[in-house]
Amino acid sequence: MTELFTPGAFEDSGGGPLYLQLQRLIAGAIASGQLKPGASLPSERELAAMTGLSRVTVRKGVAELVATGQLVQRRGSGTFVAPRVERLEQALSLLTSFTEDMERRGKTVESRWIARGLHAPAPEEVMALGLRTDDRVARLERVRSSDGVPLAIERASLPRDVLPDPMAVTDSLYAMLESLGQRPVRAVQRISAANLDPRDAELLGVGAGVAGLRIERISYLPSGKVVEFTRSLYRGDAYDFAVELKLAPDGERKPE
Repeated sequence: MTELFTPGAFEDSGGGPLYLQLQRLIAGAIASGQLKPGASLPSERELAAMTGLSRVTVRKGVAELVATGQLVQRRGSGTFVAPRVERLEQALSLLTSFTEDMERRGKTVESRWIARGLHAPAPEEVMALGLRTDDRVARLERVRSSDGVPLAIERASLPRDVLPDPMAVTDSLYAMLESLGQRPVRAVQRISAANLDPRDAELLGVGAGVAGLRIERISYLPSGKVVEFTRSLYRGDAYDFAVELKLAPDGERKPE
């Protein structure tokens, strides 16, 4: 570590602003394996003393790497090299739960519960689930992890007559719904880009403002009843979503 952060590393006057030189130095050390995932960086004060840079310059260089997800800052603990995250390809043609998807890949699944309970529905839940304003809604909020790496924040809302006891959900929500005879058979899903706010970024172990994917799913029973309204945030560095496209039958094609 001491060989990496020396004043001599910043003597190239043509290397651009000093904070960018520091940023490139740390990024290069991460890419080469000199700084390994989970490694702790010296404090801002220590880095400034080791490199001869100002604390403002050090702070800006480190902040850029936190913003791109290469470094992670934990309050009260310091700055660390972010863990390497395997990119996962998720097919959009299959209606599966996070647990089922990870288990199919041979990965372990963990949940960190943030909240579970019955509540008065918010206006968007009334609309999405077809509820009355005096109904109750079951809400589940948790961080979903695989092999110890947090990948998604899942916020699910379900009518109380579908899930009367949200505390009964321990692992897979869909496994619980199947045991109740309430598993959805189809869903409409919308995906959009999002920049993670500080709270969600901290839950996912990444820097505030990094790219994520917002996924909204409304799921239906065979009867057509809405059974689930879920809003999830996925790490943008961990997921690729794929869908198979087919040419429309001849009778459905429109001439250009």
